Amino acid sequence: MQTVLVIDDDASLRDTIGLLLEKEGFRPVLAEDGKQGFRQALTLKPALILVDLRMPGMTGVEVCQQLRAAGMKTPLIVLSAIGDEIDKVLLLEIGADDYMVKPFGTRELLARIRALLRRTAPGDTKVLTFADVEVDVTRRIVSRHGDELKLTRAEYNLLTYFLQNPDRALSRDMILNSVWGYESFPNTRTVDAHVVRLRQKLEPDAGSPRHFLTVHGVGYRFLP
Repeated sequence: MQTVLVIDDDASLRDTIGLLLEKEGFRPVLAEDGKQGFRQALTLKPALILVDLRMPGMTGVEVCQQLRAAGMKTPLIVLSAIGDEIDKVLLLEIGADDYMVKPFGTRELLARIRALLRRTAPGDTKVLTFADVEVDVTRRIVSRHGDELKLTRAEYNLLTYFLQNPDRALSRDMILNSVWGYESFPNTRTVDAHVVRLRQKLEPDAGSPRHFLTVHGVGYRFLP
């Protein structure tokens, strides 16, 4: 379970983001100001940090700068209010990786978090396996019985999402948000169609699946 540190002096927004992250399978840690957040970042070494730009005392800019000065390469997303003077040059200067302007939608926030975590994942070769299937995450190659399979980009992204969430009931909306993102807005039938294709390519018997299981009234569960 990946830890996400949320540093924001707005208690309502902080708690809302925390509940959202927990629901989506992350471990949220909440900090009410920059100094507390900076200390927790050094101690916990989270997978990602969300930090408000304007806070009394230690600002978000200072948090980002000091974390980078301390040698931390943790992905940083800056949260800024409408009207804040922020641009890509400033982001680079303070060491942030992305920013979002308040108010923002929950689907967009989750999509940005997952995209940034994928971009900043360690570069070492990582291979995931189940049954007779092997997934080389680094090279984006899927093989079965040693033979390379051809998967579309969406099929591959769906497969890796299942691999990252084993034995967990996943709703169609959760899958849509995480795999396709907030910009696409496909409908839930898209998920069903892609699960069918994964079963056809990866299951021993697509008609009686062992790994990509339907959870009636919810969505799907992946069993390695």
